[in-house]
Amino acid sequence: MKITAREVPPRAAWALEEAGVHPLLARLFASRGIRTADELDDSPARLLAPQDLKGATLAATLLADAITQGQRICIVADYDCDGATACATGLRGLMMLGARPDQVGYVVPDRALHGYGLTPPIVEMVKKRGADVLVTVDNGMASHEAVTLARAQGMKVLITDHHLPVVLDDGSVSLPEADVIVNPNQPGCPFPSKAMVGVGVMFYVLLALRAELRQRGRFDAASQPRIDALLDLVALGTIADVGRLDENNRRLVSQGLKRIRSGRMQPGIAALFTAAGRDASRATSQDFGFALGPRVNAAGRLAEMGLGIECLLTDDKRRAMELAQQLDAINRERRELESGMREQAELRLDSLMPEGEPPAAIALFDAEFHEGVVGIVASRLKDRLHRPTFVFAMGQDGLLKGSGRSIAGFHLRDALDLIGKRHPGLLRKFGGHAMAAGCTISEGDFEVFEQALVRVAEAGLDASLLARQLPTDGPLPAECFTPEAVAQLDEAVWGPGFEAPVFSDEVEVITQRLVGSRHLKLSLRMQGTVRDGIWFGRSEPLPARAQLAYRLSLDEFQGRQRVQMVVEGMAD
Repeated sequence: MKITAREVPPRAAWALEEAGVHPLLARLFASRGIRTADELDDSPARLLAPQDLKGATLAATLLADAITQGQRICIVADYDCDGATACATGLRGLMMLGARPDQVGYVVPDRALHGYGLTPPIVEMVKKRGADVLVTVDNGMASHEAVTLARAQGMKVLITDHHLPVVLDDGSVSLPEADVIVNPNQPGCPFPSKAMVGVGVMFYVLLALRAELRQRGRFDAASQPRIDALLDLVALGTIADVGRLDENNRRLVSQGLKRIRSGRMQPGIAALFTAAGRDASRATSQDFGFALGPRVNAAGRLAEMGLGIECLLTDDKRRAMELAQQLDAINRERRELESGMREQAELRLDSLMPEGEPPAAIALFDAEFHEGVVGIVASRLKDRLHRPTFVFAMGQDGLLKGSGRSIAGFHLRDALDLIGKRHPGLLRKFGGHAMAAGCTISEGDFEVFEQALVRVAEAGLDASLLARQLPTDGPLPAECFTPEAVAQLDEAVWGPGFEAPVFSDEVEVITQRLVGSRHLKLSLRMQGTVRDGIWFGRSEPLPARAQLAYRLSLDEFQGRQRVQMVVEGMAD
């Protein structure tokens, strides 16, 4: 591993300091592209306008008509945290804006039974519920057949999604023939935030709907429903779906965190914090990514996402707590299953790396693998090997269901598209993003897929991309090793594209010992002062001197707070 330091534009850092930003934060923000304090203004008034999101105004008209005419609206959700929060946001928002409870409902596909997205069987389920309007959240862009069927059965179809549309062999884009599509990544959409996830798109549709109903005289600006009360859900879904934190996403997440810290949140969000053992009054974006998000996602992986959605929908605190505890139990089961699968996968990797050097890309399949956790295992192996990685499991339909994770510089969905063009018929289905994608193949085609993936990776990845690098924020001044500095860091919004601070320093290792048989407890001398440190998941001893990359955390014991270095890596 090579540890690098981010560049800090001095003029930008100076301008932020002059505007009153703490010097450490000024340096961190400047290195992440912030040039003026104005960009740090997270007030709701600074959010991008919903009318700039293509299709949002038409969607507002469609939904306003449906509410006014008493039509039934059914949301088709996805079985991950983004889909669950988008569904809960949509249902809560529609009722806040005048829809009756018996007017709205939802269905969510079963991962193993139905697969991803809006399909003809899901359309039939929606129709049996008597829906007049079908609304997708976090899916729909590839659902051509299902959309056509829904409209043929008399339903209006509104797609809200953020995934890339299907690109045909001739380079043209193919869109489903829905009544309305709202997606910042559809052709011709001028909305600047292309990184918005499914829950963000649904929230923006609600903003447009509120404006439409206000124009129709249902309420005025003073009495209109406060749908910003849904921003805790938006924040959770945005971080859990690894949405890049551009300026608009940062504002959405920041507003959600502020609501949670002040105790203004859905009962399900509060219950999830309690079940995860986290303090909501000190909520951070890391809580969404590593505590709440995995518990909601676990329902879609090992059970059914209805549990997660109901947790986010209920206003009964006791019921919310019961559901959160169920999700916590499912997540513990998920962790055990993932641990066993990862061990199996690592044993299989030994045969792929006889000389210790991994190929340019990894594809693994085992008949014992569980479909619900292939994505997590792919992510863990990608982190360990620094290679694009696909892990496959056998689906209930007898086909292999694969989930992949990538590294910077290798667009995974585009790689699948190229594989599909080179091997017609190999990919039964595929889709995704640059860093995460999925596909379905037959068991007999696994080796063909594996070889094709390696060839595409060999052509697309050079030595610089395959070399593991850990960008850091350089040395941390000694005066910043304080609980107050850590609190300031924790209050800021960090995430994909706006990474949490990681510092690097040369240290002398004073003592080291194993705790819990898997973690290395450290005493380190740095800049003349002895610091506490821990390296989770590492058992191998460190050399006497090392360059370490680390983040800061507060270790609380018997009412005392101590700053602790949490080691993330060591330079080779």
